[in-house]
Amino acid sequence: MNVRRVVSADPATADSPGRHQDGMVGGYGNGASKERGLSWRPHEAGDGGRIGHTLLDTSRLRVHRSLRRARTMRLRIKRLSIRFYRRWILEGLLRRKPLPPSKDGRHIPLNPGAVRNEPLLDERSGKPYISNSVRSNRYTLLSFLPKQLVFQFGRLANTYFLIIGILQQINDWSPTGRYTTLGPLIAFVALIMAKEGYDDYRRYLLDREDNLALVSVLDLGGTSGEKPTAKPSTFLGKKFREKHLQREGERAMQEPGLEEEHGKRWTRIKWRDLGVGDIIRLERNERVPADIVLLHATGAHSVAYIDTMALDGETNLKSKQPSTLVASRCDTISKLENLSGELVCEDPNANLYQFEGSITINGETMPLTANEVVFRGSTIRNTSETIGVVINTGEECKIRMNANQHVRTKSPKINRFTNRIVLSLVFILFAITAGISGGYVLWQRDYESKNPFLAFAPVSGGAIIIGTIILINALIPLSLYIVIEFVKVFQAFHMNDIEMYDAETDTPVSINTNTILEDLGQVEYIFSDKTGTLTENNMQFRKLSVGGTSWLHTMNMARGDVEGKLHENFEKASPIDSSTENPDTDTEVPATALSDPESAGSPISRVGSGTESMLEYIRRSPNTAFSEKARQFLLCIALCHTCLPETSENGKITFQAASPDEVALVQAAQDMGYLLIDRPAQSIKLRVPGPSGEQVTETYEVLKVIEFSSSRKRMSIVVRMPDGRICVICKGADNVIMSRLRLSELAAKAAGEVGRKARERHSMEAEKAMQRKSMTTPRDSHGRRPSFFRSRSTRSSKDLRRSSRVGRQGDEEVRTLRSERMDTSDDDSDKDSDGVIDESIAADEAKVFGKCFKHVDEYATEGLRILLYGYRYISEEEYETWNMTFKSATTSLVDRQERIEKAAESIETDFELAGASAIEDKLQVGVPETIDKLRRANIKIWMLTGDKRETAINIARSANLAKSFSEIYLLDATVADPLDTMRSIFVDVEQGLISHSVLVIDGHTLSVVEGDRILSSMFFELAVRIDSVICCRASPSQKANLVKGIRDTNPSCVTLAIGDGANDIAMIQASHVGIGISGREGLQAARVADYAIAQFRFLQRLLLVHGHWLYLRTSKYILCTFWKEWVFYIIQAQYQGFTGYSGTSLYQSWSLTAYNAIFTSLPIFFLGLCEQDLSPETLLAVPELYTFGQRDEGINFKKCIAWLVMGTVDTIVVFVVVWAEFRYNLTGFADSGRFSDPSHDDSLFPMGTLALTIVIVLINVKIL
Repeated sequence: MNVRRVVSADPATADSPGRHQDGMVGGYGNGASKERGLSWRPHEAGDGGRIGHTLLDTSRLRVHRSLRRARTMRLRIKRLSIRFYRRWILEGLLRRKPLPPSKDGRHIPLNPGAVRNEPLLDERSGKPYISNSVRSNRYTLLSFLPKQLVFQFGRLANTYFLIIGILQQINDWSPTGRYTTLGPLIAFVALIMAKEGYDDYRRYLLDREDNLALVSVLDLGGTSGEKPTAKPSTFLGKKFREKHLQREGERAMQEPGLEEEHGKRWTRIKWRDLGVGDIIRLERNERVPADIVLLHATGAHSVAYIDTMALDGETNLKSKQPSTLVASRCDTISKLENLSGELVCEDPNANLYQFEGSITINGETMPLTANEVVFRGSTIRNTSETIGVVINTGEECKIRMNANQHVRTKSPKINRFTNRIVLSLVFILFAITAGISGGYVLWQRDYESKNPFLAFAPVSGGAIIIGTIILINALIPLSLYIVIEFVKVFQAFHMNDIEMYDAETDTPVSINTNTILEDLGQVEYIFSDKTGTLTENNMQFRKLSVGGTSWLHTMNMARGDVEGKLHENFEKASPIDSSTENPDTDTEVPATALSDPESAGSPISRVGSGTESMLEYIRRSPNTAFSEKARQFLLCIALCHTCLPETSENGKITFQAASPDEVALVQAAQDMGYLLIDRPAQSIKLRVPGPSGEQVTETYEVLKVIEFSSSRKRMSIVVRMPDGRICVICKGADNVIMSRLRLSELAAKAAGEVGRKARERHSMEAEKAMQRKSMTTPRDSHGRRPSFFRSRSTRSSKDLRRSSRVGRQGDEEVRTLRSERMDTSDDDSDKDSDGVIDESIAADEAKVFGKCFKHVDEYATEGLRILLYGYRYISEEEYETWNMTFKSATTSLVDRQERIEKAAESIETDFELAGASAIEDKLQVGVPETIDKLRRANIKIWMLTGDKRETAINIARSANLAKSFSEIYLLDATVADPLDTMRSIFVDVEQGLISHSVLVIDGHTLSVVEGDRILSSMFFELAVRIDSVICCRASPSQKANLVKGIRDTNPSCVTLAIGDGANDIAMIQASHVGIGISGREGLQAARVADYAIAQFRFLQRLLLVHGHWLYLRTSKYILCTFWKEWVFYIIQAQYQGFTGYSGTSLYQSWSLTAYNAIFTSLPIFFLGLCEQDLSPETLLAVPELYTFGQRDEGINFKKCIAWLVMGTVDTIVVFVVVWAEFRYNLTGFADSGRFSDPSHDDSLFPMGTLALTIVIVLINVKIL
């Protein structure tokens, strides 16, 4: 869908940004908005600021300011700590000072082979440039143990247990065994360290696979064969070494370049041995090992096609071309041997879209731009051979500088709350210790000092304090941290759900990290990539509009999909006249009636929208106005492109192009009879249907190709037809082609009328949505208050009734919108049915414009990618005159690009409208439904992509990220000041008059925002209020910064990032939960992600079902663990009053260990493993239940206090029962104080064993 900007003439919107015809709001500033000064807060912005003077708004602003001050303080402390670490640890202690910038860039001599003899020096450090080896693992053999010890005992709980374990080694002071704490702690820490070491070793193997890959390097002196290279480590195993030796041998046999040429050769070396200044050769489908500047490519005009999907996520192939200064001087080894010059380039940085440099040969200097540079992580496509010189290696490559260099270990959100509980229990422990110590002082004064047998054996205060701490130290349970690791292992095993298995790719769900499982139940933000994550990266030609009729292209669809699409068209169609009396007259003719006359009276004959029917009509009625327009349109599709046909051995023709859109268009033309069979130099050969239906081969001479660019938004081709006429064909965005039509004023009028009706329809839909939104119970701020004492069935039933009501409203919304679109259709909807040909319309340009632009609006609403085609025939004289101007522009040394675009403008005018095409970037199965359910679960979804803005918006519409009535705000720094734009958006959003808002920002604007602290703070404050955010043209580092920005703005939220490519790794690592899409193109992300799934649709079951269960299980496990330890050890504290506060243990030493290891471990274990409150069907049908985890209803301070109060009551009851039993039964004391039964045991163990037995029974019964 294309964005069409128009300035609003409505006075009510004079202070707002410019509104677009399809509900979009662009960044147009004006005088009124600039007069509002620098204040960006909604209550200070113009007339809308008066809304903020109410008491409620004032209170809310105070809360926001307090939270903002707290966040500012946290960020300031964080920056100070980072600054301290860098200055005193990295720079001071480790001597790792940042390199200063070079004076005028990096100077690299073009002296082939010299770098193999003597490495180049980096003038910033005076040392050789860094190696091309990359390292993603966090530890080395030497640093693993100290780093892990610091990390493990940097955790509060581990430090606490270490101190307790050390104190237990004092025999005279410890009332328990010496190793009851230290033994389990050492085993636990060793287990965690072993797991971390194994994970890091897997990362090391992946890095080593890249470092040991092979590349051809020019070695004129043969020094590479003499240079020793490290052998693969024996630790990798025999199979790993044999694998690389086999690859190297096979490549050497297939590589003709390895043969010597006049004593010179291309040599295969490992990636890690590459250095700056090396000249390398890459073949088709070979990965680029380092950042290089192109010297030569074997493609036409020395053009190399590069796949940069791993870098920026874009599926379009980039055309790279070496500088004209070196292209013809580097195609053979003999020429390379005589090459002499110097290359100057900028210092390494993370900017993927800009590059500055120059190249000098024989005193002649030419500039270098991003068009001559290929970055590491790219792949060579459609080019048999490419030669380049290395400019950046290893960690200084663009892709590595965009990756997270210091990845932090992830911990679940619930851990932060658990740590607060632990701190609280530590204070309670100290309070109990102080109370027992005070009790001993009183007991010593009142009793011990008055008894001679105790007066000479006093206990020191230190022994009392330390003994008491050791006695009840397990109030902070070590078992919580030990058993939960085993629980999470089994929880991860249970997540192998058959419903999340992709049979097509044989890919189950993969769990790489089991420490953050419960975070899956608390996600509030999802950051998603587009290509390969939401879409299948499979472009399909779906619809076309020609001659006032819309057609569905069914030749590349499965039968079920065809029937579904035709059924949709039938639903929106009105009854039509199906007569077929004379197809050459001005009557309406359903095309299916022609293809199947016997079905003319059936309903399906009224919706003959397939392109097969259109071709059949053209064959039967070739001389009508519609048929002539349709043939011209198909010819335009078959000619206006840059595709190259390739014929395989079996005769099948495939197409290679820089864009998958072009392949889809050429394949569609092939389906409809216009087959591209060859593209020799400056010509195109087509096989087209002849007048009698036979296939005829025609040759079209290509006179000129004017390439597509992001600024032009169009592509043109000048061809000489077989009859000698010269035709200019242009395709591009609808607003670009519309202004270049011969009847542009008439076209603008027709488009304006269509836009007016579309705005009316969208406003009606938005009004209905606002009414439904006002009737929906808010889920975030007015949710049901949690209660511990409410039974599980009551909670579930009430939540279910409330949430199902919301779910029914969501389903009703879909049905209502569908009916509204039918009700608000045009008055002439009876003539808009797909496949209904009206020759009177086809012959009337005004009516064709109206129908075509209406179809374009419908295609855009469906999220299809639209191109308009225009054409015109020109004379030989006009072409020659223009060609001289164009040649002069292409050879100009000053403002070349501007002159080329100006020359192209002169011929791209006065077009006839050929038609419109609509391409579907096919979504993965279930994406719209999944996004709808996630939105109902109160999860905000952001789409971060490297594709262009129009593509991103189209996918957002088809994926339900943006609705038909959504207000889309465009934040574009090239159009208006971002400050003014965001201030105006704040006014709209805060007024609450927007039913659904979407913010669109591009990578350039995002870099401007990130460079200003005020703009950055304002952007994230705005983003958290917007329903969805779309970021296009974003680099990997920008994706990660967006995730970090949301984490800083809302520290309590849980973020999830999902992607499939290497460009998504930084975003995945920066989020709380990272998910990789595997099975197709996503193995890079799946390797480093916390979890990997095969399809985006599995995300709803992963979060709504398993996430909910995992959060519930972990919450109950933590609460029950604290509760059972509280019950067990508070009885110990109560017992001290009867032992003179001496620290005597009520329980035997073996029972202290057996209590957690044997008697109560299984109930807690199975509670954390198998607890389910609701069925999967219920959780999926009512996504609103997911807010249970977002609102922290599973575990919070209220619940903790309730459990501890209940535990205290339990301890009192248990101790009273035990003491009564001991007092009146076990010891045999009678009321007179004499022994009634001296056979009763009056020792300590019966009392402790009884207490232990009651506690064990109580805990097992209550939990199970």
